[in-house]
Amino acid sequence: MLNFTDVTEFVLLGLTRRKELQVLFFVIFLMVYIVTMVGNIGMMILIKISPQLSSPMYFFLSHLSFIDVWFSSNVTPKMLENLLSKTKTISYSGCLVQCFFFIALVHVEIFILSVMAFDRYMAIGKPLLYGSKMSRVVCIRLISFPYIYGFLTSLAATLWTYGLYFCGKTEINHFYCADPPLIKMACAGTFVKEYTMLFLAGINFTYSLIIVIISYLFILIAILRMRSAEGRRKAFSTCGSHLTAVGIFYGTLIFMYLRRPTEESVEQGKMVAVFYTTVIPMLNPMIYSLRNKDVKEAMDKIITKKFLTK
Repeated sequence: MLNFTDVTEFVLLGLTRRKELQVLFFVIFLMVYIVTMVGNIGMMILIKISPQLSSPMYFFLSHLSFIDVWFSSNVTPKMLENLLSKTKTISYSGCLVQCFFFIALVHVEIFILSVMAFDRYMAIGKPLLYGSKMSRVVCIRLISFPYIYGFLTSLAATLWTYGLYFCGKTEINHFYCADPPLIKMACAGTFVKEYTMLFLAGINFTYSLIIVIISYLFILIAILRMRSAEGRRKAFSTCGSHLTAVGIFYGTLIFMYLRRPTEESVEQGKMVAVFYTTVIPMLNPMIYSLRNKDVKEAMDKIITKKFLTK
């Protein structure tokens, strides 16, 4: 029996074995990756240089873009390499590192989304206290928790992955090192890993989602108390982008990680994983820019200043 330390590399089976589709997927996902990088890095730069985007909401949004850059970069480059490679391998250490960063970044992102929901509640429900309650120091403390908790949780989860045993099997039915196919492939040591994965995913997704739901319940109450129709419209518009991002991200992750790994669930999860590892990081800057008046105005000012005033 081979244990985890005896395995030097894994074979990533990827999305498909058909050569013609591999080339097509390479072109599609390369374009998606480029758009993701440009969109999220552009969003971070825009928030940094635009005085009108200095509120806590955009501070948190810049961190969401930062995480999306790393989230996509953790998976997509290796996927693109394997689409054109004959070997399609990933080293044992590379697999562990990819697992570690994937789990960490997922947890960081879900709790950043929770922090953003709380921020929207403070802005809409307590506008007179917003400036003092959401000071720079408070914002830094709020954003520190997702990073610290996410990476500590990931360290524990990755150590449990290290405890898996493989009886000569090295083919991962996925395009990156994900927990469900690794558990399905392992022949021993799966009990602790499987149930800790379900427990951590269930607890963390539920806890972060409860924060979002409670925040939006209080936001809804605050909006219904508003007498101004324009105020209500602006409040709904401000929350719409965040709710869209939350719905898409949580929906795909719950489908992937709150089920016991089976052949069918792993295969379905592989298709869903394409969406949240490549498409969602690309969509987030679009969602927040196309539906946000302040972001659009800041972009217009930058474009006017740089190109039209010359």
